[in-house]
Amino acid sequence: MAGIKEACGVFGIYDLDGGNVVPSIYYGLTSLQHRGQESCGLAVSKTNGERGNVQFHKDLGLVSEVLREDTIRNMEGDLGIGHVRYSTTGASVAENAQPLVLSYIKGTLALAHNGNLINTPELKWELIQNGAIFHTTTDSEVIAFHVARERVHSKTVQEAVLKTARKLKGGYALVIMSPRKLIGVRDPLGLKPLCLGKRDNTYVLASESCALTSVGAEFVRDIEPGEMITISKNGIESNKELSTGKHAHCVFEYIYFARLDSMMDGVKIYDARIRGGKSLAKSYPVDADLVTGVPESGIPAAKGYSEESGIPFGFAFYKNSYIGRTFIKPTQKERESSVHLKLSVLDSAVKGKRIVLVDDSIVRGTTIANLIRMLKKAGALEVHVRISSPPFLHPCYFGTDVPSNDQLIASNHSAQEICDMIGADSLGYMQSEYLEGMAGNLPLCKACFDGKYPMDVEAELNKKIDCGC
Repeated sequence: MAGIKEACGVFGIYDLDGGNVVPSIYYGLTSLQHRGQESCGLAVSKTNGERGNVQFHKDLGLVSEVLREDTIRNMEGDLGIGHVRYSTTGASVAENAQPLVLSYIKGTLALAHNGNLINTPELKWELIQNGAIFHTTTDSEVIAFHVARERVHSKTVQEAVLKTARKLKGGYALVIMSPRKLIGVRDPLGLKPLCLGKRDNTYVLASESCALTSVGAEFVRDIEPGEMITISKNGIESNKELSTGKHAHCVFEYIYFARLDSMMDGVKIYDARIRGGKSLAKSYPVDADLVTGVPESGIPAAKGYSEESGIPFGFAFYKNSYIGRTFIKPTQKERESSVHLKLSVLDSAVKGKRIVLVDDSIVRGTTIANLIRMLKKAGALEVHVRISSPPFLHPCYFGTDVPSNDQLIASNHSAQEICDMIGADSLGYMQSEYLEGMAGNLPLCKACFDGKYPMDVEAELNKKIDCGC
């Protein structure tokens, strides 16, 4: 998978017995690292300590790079939140790392956000008119400022959060830490995931259930679309005033974003991807000797294709797990070399064979073309490409970094043209009608494939707001 990036991962935890949650935040964020590798951070407080006394640390880099032992050894608290980020709104700079921590009239507020708003300019202009000064370029700061402003006129912080959430348009999952409460909010459509877990007398909120497992917490349930949950010494309080009954879960969570061992909205991610591969085999059968997947994202769908088609499944690539992040290469030749650095072909597995190569998407086409060349150079007789998503045709406005249309190969070329361009012997994309079945018959947002957005995106984007933002 190359080109589409995850949005972010959020994590919140409250030990009602007063235990230190810093280690759990570290492990929780590490398990969510796949959702964002640009920056990360955490914020913690002691609920029995001085009001508003929050410790926090954040920076560019992976969790292991930013939250080093010498950095977090002296951090302690029984309430905390964390965040891993891939930028969809705002530049990749240290100032945009989260959580955001604000000091205001009621104490201290910390916020972590996954998703993207489509009415940010309008919300930002409202704040600018009242003298707000912004330190980041993220829509997350706009949300935090609105909560802080609403708090002045609200009896409780959850009332302020609810008033703010009513203004938000887009996809979002929020975890918010006040001096005595942990709050989670999920957008009314359920575009962004959020779940609840419990470990003894400790409650956890996380983007994915795999983060609960990593800290020894049991999965309790998904936060419902439009639900706000508040965790305090008094227990758990649920508010569903934002709920509309209309849901549109992001299809790409089930195709690619979520970790393979997660469960999301009642659907096991592994099972969803196996079903996707089986649907591909039904739609695009082919005579072949081996089914393989592009590591790691294409492997489960390849397994499903193999099970349905009866063609043996096997590994054709070795992935070097120790490469880590690589910088963008300045030339096309160097970019191609980086593919060889991360993946090498297992010659004996592919020589003289007809290969079915499964991946989750084609964005620009350069990576899959390189892999096909590598397979054929290693002696593969044929390479038949199968993609477990429909062609990308439209941008996403809710927190998935889908490139602009001019960078989407499927926007300007037919499937046959793409097949020729990447050097494949045949090409088959997932048919859109199979997506709901793949995702356990959940109502899905598939706008990046069919252009049918679950809210009036065009009206928001076309609003004329002369605010310079």
